[in-house]
Amino acid sequence: MADEPPDTKFPDHVDKAVRSVAQLHCEHRQRATTPQRTVNRIAALMGRPRFVVIAVVITAMWIGASLTAPGFGLRPIDPPPFPWLTIAATLFSLLLVMLVLVAQRHEDELNAHRDTLTLELAILIEHKIAKVIQLLEELRRDSPQVHDRDDPQAKQMAEPADTGSVLDAVRANDER
Repeated sequence: MADEPPDTKFPDHVDKAVRSVAQLHCEHRQRATTPQRTVNRIAALMGRPRFVVIAVVITAMWIGASLTAPGFGLRPIDPPPFPWLTIAATLFSLLLVMLVLVAQRHEDELNAHRDTLTLELAILIEHKIAKVIQLLEELRRDSPQVHDRDDPQAKQMAEPADTGSVLDAVRANDER
């Protein structure tokens, strides 16, 4: 049936990885304070195309009302050059910038957690690959069916990288 979701059976390790990323996002949302969630909601609403249309319509109505008021014998609320509109737009822009900065800071925290997780996984994977190379080299040495030979590159790859040394090299390269 078209309404049923496709059968998505993943291997356990893929399912576990997906769940851990979902858990990271869930914990990030749960740690957000009520004001932070409110700011995120407001920023999300303001980030939609519909909001741009609403802002343009309100601005056009403001200008239109100020320009047509004298034609109806009324005093315009904000005659040209529209000083109150300028003040309102400036204050609104300031508010919008602050909302975006607060929301972006919250998202940056999630990105920092994600970057840390990625780095930890890369280090773990590097250690696992080094162990696999060690085991393959050991198998090659111990197996009578495989010709034993000296492979300096495999010896180097079998040693896990010293993350501190790698970090120092990256820092030195960045300073250059």
